[in-house]
Amino acid sequence: QVQLVESGGGLVQPGGSLRLSCASSGSIFDIYSMGWYRQAPGKQREMVATKLTGGSTTYAGSVNGRFTISRDNVKNMAYLQMNSLQPEDTAVYYCKFLKRNGMNYWGKGTLVTVSS
Repeated sequence: QVQLVESGGGLVQPGGSLRLSCASSGSIFDIYSMGWYRQAPGKQREMVATKLTGGSTTYAGSVNGRFTISRDNVKNMAYLQMNSLQPEDTAVYYCKFLKRNGMNYWGKGTLVTVSS
């Protein structure tokens, strides 16, 4: 089992920045990829950014150039740096780890609200 806990969400003005954190614990080995996803009210959950272990990153077109995904294997943490936030970025943000055996693990999410 892998446990994931997101933090760092909150209220921010348009144009502002936030850094989300994802603390991981448990069986955090054989991780194929980690990612950040978001779900806005009334919408389906969507991929924001993913990072293969030791490999490439992928960003949704809407956040490319504004968001940066990273992982600290020593601290067992994952991060999402979000800059130039816009109201359409308002959503609950989730951290997900995908293990090489195909199992997905999700956190419970952290709410990001972008509003003036």
